[in-house]
Amino acid sequence: MPDCLTTELPFRLAGGLSSGGIYALVAIGYTLVYGVLQLINFAHSEIFMAGILTGYLVLERIVPEPGVTGQSSGALALALALIPAMVVAGLLAVALERVAYRPLRRRGAPRLAYLISAIGMSLVLSNAVLVWRGNNPETYRSTIGPQTALRLGSVTVSNKDLIVIVSALLMVLALELFVRRTRTGRGLRSVAQDAEAAALMGVNIDRIISITFLLGGLLAGAAGLLFGMSYGRTRFDIGFLPAIKAFTAAVLGGIGSIRGALVGGLILGLLENVSAGCFGTQWRDVVAFVILVGVLMVRPTGLFGDRT
Repeated sequence: MPDCLTTELPFRLAGGLSSGGIYALVAIGYTLVYGVLQLINFAHSEIFMAGILTGYLVLERIVPEPGVTGQSSGALALALALIPAMVVAGLLAVALERVAYRPLRRRGAPRLAYLISAIGMSLVLSNAVLVWRGNNPETYRSTIGPQTALRLGSVTVSNKDLIVIVSALLMVLALELFVRRTRTGRGLRSVAQDAEAAALMGVNIDRIISITFLLGGLLAGAAGLLFGMSYGRTRFDIGFLPAIKAFTAAVLGGIGSIRGALVGGLILGLLENVSAGCFGTQWRDVVAFVILVGVLMVRPTGLFGDRT
């Protein structure tokens, strides 16, 4: 039996859950917008990139070169950078909806117009960052040095992986509670089920859609900072490939389902990491697209259907 399924497997599982947690947070943005507007927001990759970039800029300000050495001070710096990363990404997502989608919605534009608008805004945002920051990758300041944070039998989990996994689970749990137990969350679910009926019942459709984009942006911003902490760099096009994988995770779990996005992200991260060990890292990205094609052919509605 290959090492990737024996001695390396515990390490691969921990890394896979960490990658999967980031995919899940980004995938929720796709699934929320699709649930309400039946729209694939392809500009969501740039919302994710905005979170990575904002985290980088904040850490450049508050962390001295070459980086902090203490674990507690590094964790504090990350916590301070998390809020701006989420806020900037959330507000950018709301602005995107106002500029690119709301005018089309009010004019009753066909779905193809939304798709073109999404791709156009994605290109505008990424090229704006290219002009601003240049083409070269920028390196994150070091905040937390790699250490073993948890040991479960033969499975060791690093502190960075543990931060990503726990953060992702807590955010998804908080979102679930918001959607299930608040008045705004009930409004969101009613718009997802039948927007016209929800409007007749007094639900403010524009407000609910803005909140939907805000929630997706907040989670993408958090995912961006966690991604930057894990991989240590940012670039104008860095959001493209992870966002495509997150979209795959949303489809795998059942686009429109928050739990599906979480499960799909974790499954994709695990399969990707284990396959990289078995077949080589050059096949890591191929796995995501093979899964996407396989799911669309065998179960187009995904594991959890299209429930929000």
